[in-house]
Amino acid sequence: MGKRHHPRRGSMAYGPRKRAGRHFGHVNSWPTSDASEVRIQGFAGWKAGMTHVLSRDLNPTSTSAGQEVRVPVTVVEVPKMRILGVRGYKMTPYGKQAAGEAWLNSEQIADAFPEVFNRISNRKDHDSDAHFEALENEDLCEVRAIVATQPAGVTGTPSKVPEVMEVGLTGGSSTDQLQFAKEKLGEEFSFTDCFEEGILTDVVAVTKGYGWQGVIRRFGGKLQSHKNSKKRRQHGNMGDFGTGYVRKTIRQGGQTGYHQRTEYNKRVLKISNPEDASITPAGGFLHYGEIQSDYVLIKGSVPGPAKRLIRFRDAVRAGNKTVHDYDITYISTSSKQGV
Repeated sequence: MGKRHHPRRGSMAYGPRKRAGRHFGHVNSWPTSDASEVRIQGFAGWKAGMTHVLSRDLNPTSTSAGQEVRVPVTVVEVPKMRILGVRGYKMTPYGKQAAGEAWLNSEQIADAFPEVFNRISNRKDHDSDAHFEALENEDLCEVRAIVATQPAGVTGTPSKVPEVMEVGLTGGSSTDQLQFAKEKLGEEFSFTDCFEEGILTDVVAVTKGYGWQGVIRRFGGKLQSHKNSKKRRQHGNMGDFGTGYVRKTIRQGGQTGYHQRTEYNKRVLKISNPEDASITPAGGFLHYGEIQSDYVLIKGSVPGPAKRLIRFRDAVRAGNKTVHDYDITYISTSSKQGV
């Protein structure tokens, strides 16, 4: 009889499978480039739902070259964000550490952006010019902007409290990036200031949560035989007797979903403009409603349920991937209510 063997189900690369610390993703690293022009590398928006488009495949090597193909897309609402500050990092023997930061002071934030006033610490006497001068004198290895979302204009999300996060800056020297941030401090920026149509981007999000689930649902294990004397929805044993404890590699029940995940090289098929017709389907997106601001169409699916805050960044694994154009001929706005 042949040996019964199969690879382990459930990659250990995702351990521990515990709940994410917050409802939107945390970006650990930002790619670098040799560009001379300073540019913001990240953005955030709310997942509205999915639809499909018809587009002409312009890839000459594709089996459907020149034909009209149906492409599933995810609609993400991306209203403008606002720059609140800048943070510089220096390299130390222990890795990157914050060298300092410059913010709008509390009065400026209260006047221009009152929704975020209670989300940050009191900086009533904060002198941003002095802090910028201190950052310029530091030997910085990276500069990041501190930005905030503006959910007040989004009807699909119940939260009206802005989320504050970091986004990377690329291009030029650290001095150029500090000067760029200083000029843009307190201003708004849009998705088109960060990305272009047709490029690849990484999507960082928190997946849909399913709470506590058993080992069969959580890891896709095989059901025990119906002749099993105990339970069917559990594994045969928890390890050897000699170890004295259950190894962490043993698949067990626990938290399923609500984990941070990064999907690489997602294609931005379309970025809305003021001349575009409404993308909202008849009856609105399920569990979301109507889209009333800017939106983008991402090829395929992205993690998380509707209303989940999605983060974008420059693609770090794009390499020399060839990106072919899509000629979108139709965007479906038919009802998603199942009728």
